Amino acid sequence: MSRPTIAVLFGGQSSEHEISLQSAAAVIRQISPDKYHVICLGITRQGHWLLFEGTPEEIEDGSWERGRCTPCILSPDAKNRGLICLGPEGPKPIALDAAFPILHGKNGEDGTVQGLLELARIPCIGCGLLSSALCMDKLLSHKLAAQAGIRVPRAVCVEKESAQISEIAALLREQNLTPPLFVKPLRAGSSFGISKIESLEELSGALGMAFSYDREALIEEAVPGFEVGCAVLGARDLFFGEVDEIELSGGFFDFTEKYTLKTSRIHMPARISAETASRIRETAAVLYRLFSCSGFARVDLFLTPEGEIVFNEINTIPGFTSHSRYPNMMKGAGLSFSQLVDRILEEALAEKKAGRA
Repeated sequence: MSRPTIAVLFGGQSSEHEISLQSAAAVIRQISPDKYHVICLGITRQGHWLLFEGTPEEIEDGSWERGRCTPCILSPDAKNRGLICLGPEGPKPIALDAAFPILHGKNGEDGTVQGLLELARIPCIGCGLLSSALCMDKLLSHKLAAQAGIRVPRAVCVEKESAQISEIAALLREQNLTPPLFVKPLRAGSSFGISKIESLEELSGALGMAFSYDREALIEEAVPGFEVGCAVLGARDLFFGEVDEIELSGGFFDFTEKYTLKTSRIHMPARISAETASRIRETAAVLYRLFSCSGFARVDLFLTPEGEIVFNEINTIPGFTSHSRYPNMMKGAGLSFSQLVDRILEEALAEKKAGRA
């Protein structure tokens, strides 16, 4: 039998372009060439789609764009179900069995690429259009979780066009939202644009930072306790990784801490009781299904000193390097990185075969 052709999408136009390169290179290394034919499909910061024929190392160090690349487009015509390469010899179609977006942030993790794949009738490995869009929007995801009876942080949402600091400060006082507070872009990842403020005098600068990533921002209470994560795998029958815990020495888990662990630590498994870990997995399962997630996702929650679980967010395309939280949580549950990637691909293709993708 011929090997299924899988396109791995990487790069993208978001602020998380570099992170995508690291994740995609790590994933590509884990895909068995005996089982799958991998197409490397890079998207530049300018939005150009390029078929890349090179090594994961070139993707990882960012030199891939200077390598052997051919312009291409993803055909929206459902009859083609694949790419059209625009080489010097003329248009050439490449049929795809599935696409694996390793695109973090906007225009990759927010439902845009997933919608394009759905239009083209190409099975998407991972969460689809609806779940991707909902999970990227912090306000909508919190509203939906709250309606399901899961506690969420109290917050107000403000728009850049109507951001009058005096009015926002008055609204915060009216809602009894007092510092410390987090100011976040409504739709962004990897903690880009997030600030923690200790006084309302810092609000203007924090909003300016958030608005540089999105036209809407969320001003959110700081939940006491610490953050825990739960890795989820599957569509109907769910598999859970070990729960992990973020230990902070101060501040918050910003971009620098996420990728350098300069002053923070990740404990996997988390330093919690088995009963608490079970409750976290149960809550993660409710949220995963509530948002129609499939394939894989990381559910991030807060655990208060009283043991209450508070929803933070769902990462539909979490980091996928060998040292990232998601694969490490799965490793704690007995799945090596290569086994994890193989299982993700196998389950996605099984869904396609069953007519559910």
